[in-house]
Amino acid sequence: MKYVIVIPDGGADLPIPELDGKTPFEAARTPTLAEFARIGRVGSASTTPRGFGAGSDVCSMSLLGYDPSRYHTGRAPIEAAALGLTLQPADWIFRLNLITTGQPGTPDAGLMLDHSAGAITDAEARTLVSDLVTHWRRTLPLDMEGLSLTPGVSYRNILVDSAGRDYRGLVTTPPHEIPRLPWARHTPRGGDEPASRISRLMHASADYLPTHPVNIARSQRGLRPATMAWIWGQGTAPSLPSFESRFGLRGAMLTSVDLLAGIAALIGWDRVEVPGLTSYHDTDYVAQGRATCEAIDRYDIVCCHVESPDELSHQGDWATKVAALESIDEHIMTPLAEKLRSFGDPDRDADAPGWRVLYLPDHYTLVSTRKHDATPVPFMIAGSYVKSAVERPFTEAAALASDLRVEHGHDLMEYFLRGGQAHVRPTGSRSAS
Repeated sequence: MKYVIVIPDGGADLPIPELDGKTPFEAARTPTLAEFARIGRVGSASTTPRGFGAGSDVCSMSLLGYDPSRYHTGRAPIEAAALGLTLQPADWIFRLNLITTGQPGTPDAGLMLDHSAGAITDAEARTLVSDLVTHWRRTLPLDMEGLSLTPGVSYRNILVDSAGRDYRGLVTTPPHEIPRLPWARHTPRGGDEPASRISRLMHASADYLPTHPVNIARSQRGLRPATMAWIWGQGTAPSLPSFESRFGLRGAMLTSVDLLAGIAALIGWDRVEVPGLTSYHDTDYVAQGRATCEAIDRYDIVCCHVESPDELSHQGDWATKVAALESIDEHIMTPLAEKLRSFGDPDRDADAPGWRVLYLPDHYTLVSTRKHDATPVPFMIAGSYVKSAVERPFTEAAALASDLRVEHGHDLMEYFLRGGQAHVRPTGSRSAS
């Protein structure tokens, strides 16, 4: 059996007035998804466990079959795994975003404007990060003892404290959860000195970065500058059992973001590098669709993660979010449908290996609030041995109305892989390179 997971990150939403009261999924033209839904099953899954926020770290770990209450130690440690960082058990790992804040003297003074600094480029971000570390070491030498900063993709970076400090009492806030709110009200708190230390670094960055030549040049080009470093998502290194040890399947991940790549590394999946992938609508959907189809020949299970719907929701861009969902359908789902059909139908051909596809967002990301939401997400499963007595479209409303409900998101993987299968044979791909 061959398995494919497609994640349109943050694709689920509430009805939007500009779309005549439809959600982006309802408004988008997605004929291939519609056909999969017609022959498959549509339901809902609670990917955000009680006591957790609806972050991609938690929700993606959940939908891939790992209970966050057992395995989640923080967002930043997952992304650190994607960068191949060597970490010690006592190390504390933080996510550092380059962000845009409203500057003094402007109508937006003091507000969180953009958690991604206008989708800053890798090269610009690396220059800023390098110079910021130099500035911190010169102005806050004691706070910087034992700290190292590693650039990731675009605005995403990893800060590691190896000095033996304890951050268990620290509470931090994701910057994408406070759009257009006063950022000073959401700086780290708890733990007294740990919170003060991280806050000092953040405030020092806000004094230094706005006048950096990279930011001046971005402003002159009409782009949002990276005016501050926002530190959050802390945790220690996690330990997860491999996916293959649990399910007997060899997997691969295709993604543009370190978070999903980090989860893949932690569960023993390979990352398939695809040139041209970004987190935005300028990503190469065609290349990702082609690479997904090619990866199916080499692996038992392949996960294709597309970040653009989430980033567009955070920007409040409903029109391009619809376009992104349409592009996923045209350039990823359509060639995928043709590829999967080549593995045959075991009900008709006893020698056919068969296939299944799972399509779902990890969480809702609301255009209206530009935030994540913990509402149970819609999912669709189609393929071999999948039978449904009720035909449903792939929409949020149809999924919530379905009697197929997965109360604990980490149980969805078992249902996807094993549900309804009386006879499952290995594909023999495990020995492939």
